[in-house]
Amino acid sequence: MVSVTPPIQTRSQRNSSRESAPSRKESISRRDVQPFPTGGVGTISIGTGVSTTIHRPTLIEAGDMRFLIMDAPRQNNFHMFIKECRNHNVSDVVRVCEPTYDGRDLRNAGIFLHEMSYNDGTSPPRDVIDGWLELVGVRFQKKRRFKGSSSSRTLDWRVDTASGGVVAVHCIAGLGRAPVLVAIALIEFAGFDPVQAVTFIRQHRRGAINDKQLMYLEQYSRTSQVSGCSCIIS
Repeated sequence: MVSVTPPIQTRSQRNSSRESAPSRKESISRRDVQPFPTGGVGTISIGTGVSTTIHRPTLIEAGDMRFLIMDAPRQNNFHMFIKECRNHNVSDVVRVCEPTYDGRDLRNAGIFLHEMSYNDGTSPPRDVIDGWLELVGVRFQKKRRFKGSSSSRTLDWRVDTASGGVVAVHCIAGLGRAPVLVAIALIEFAGFDPVQAVTFIRQHRRGAINDKQLMYLEQYSRTSQVSGCSCIIS
């Protein structure tokens, strides 16, 4: 388990980098994705000589829903992450991987942080799906989707009264776990079938969602009652 990195100290940055190296599974096809544009940064060093590509944040829009798929930032490039969140009017960040930065810094920037991590290479468990759909329902549908469920306790009550914005979601490389959750939201709330959802996301974020994750999504059954898509799939 990766521990949360304390705010900026040179030695602790190096230690955090060693602990939070991205998994190989979610690093596949990184060369197919455009680098993170801020400051012209394409790669960063993360500890003992390992470099990782920083991908361009990907905005996915469907009807009234707006999602930003991102890489996991590190403490030493966290200011770039915050800048991108502000540029895209992000109101919430969903972290679906192990911590690679101090969540207090995100909350201090006025952005809600929701912890919905699950293991790389696996499908999201029911509690993660329920928490994710509830957040999407609250943020974009202006109602709770799962009243009385345990997932209601995972959301900050202030989310109900906060103004709308973009929901950012990140895993380590932004190619696996995070896009899977966005695909589920498209299936649940925008009327996409699984293949349409995956195709739409891949059109915007190359290398997203591997074959195993596609097989999981193909078997996913819609649980919500609200659907309807204003998007065109080409």
